[in-house]
Amino acid sequence: MAANLLERLFTPKRPIARNLEIGIGVTVATSLFAAWCIVTYGGLVKASFLPAPDAVGDAFVATLADGSLLKHVRVSLLEIYTGFVLSSVIAVPLGIFMGSFRVVAAAIEPVVNFMRYLPVTALIPLLILWIGIGFEEKVAVVFLGVFFQQIVLIADVSAQVNDDLFKVSYTLGASRRQVVTRVLLPATMPGVLDTLRITMGWAWTFLIVAELVAASSGLGYMILQAMRGLHPATIFVGIFVIGFLGLATDLVFKYAKALLLPWTTVR
Repeated sequence: MAANLLERLFTPKRPIARNLEIGIGVTVATSLFAAWCIVTYGGLVKASFLPAPDAVGDAFVATLADGSLLKHVRVSLLEIYTGFVLSSVIAVPLGIFMGSFRVVAAAIEPVVNFMRYLPVTALIPLLILWIGIGFEEKVAVVFLGVFFQQIVLIADVSAQVNDDLFKVSYTLGASRRQVVTRVLLPATMPGVLDTLRITMGWAWTFLIVAELVAASSGLGYMILQAMRGLHPATIFVGIFVIGFLGLATDLVFKYAKALLLPWTTVR
């Protein structure tokens, strides 16, 4: 019985029961929480190094009650979504055309490949000098952090679209415009959504780094102030809130893909 279960669970791409999938996730999460409780309440680590769950809960309630947490969340969400949307609106069509039209690739690929290797964190001092430490600087950091990566990833998705789709379309009398709008774009959309989902995680990283370096509000700023004030519980509040916001965004992308492109969802 056990051998059959293990064989079923570890067969590549073989689906498992939904209740088993949920049970495994809950078990792992519960085990991690139990380990946290053991090392903190058992006195295995100092509270200044790893706060106990109740201390983090108290800090969450305190920051929620005084309104500071919601204020920082609003600022960070506005900054990250502004930068990410601006980047995606430009990067998606550029990436699709770069992967499909050699003339576009010849024009922008050298610049894109150069820029994507530049560490955005090293550009933060220059952005502060040019823009300041306000809202615009955080948006610029997020934009630069994901823009060139999005172009490359989406271009790769576009380049992998099967040529036979285009040949069949032209054989059936489709025009170039119809091939782009009715063949190329639908074929790339699953990969585009996956790319946006992945780069959203990178956007959070760049935003928090920018807020840690220079900011007057935001979750990164809240974490930095908690560190300076020696409040590790508040640091964990900021970390957990970022994690939950990221998880919520990830789920939105997954459900959007399932809703808009149902033929790509395999369970």
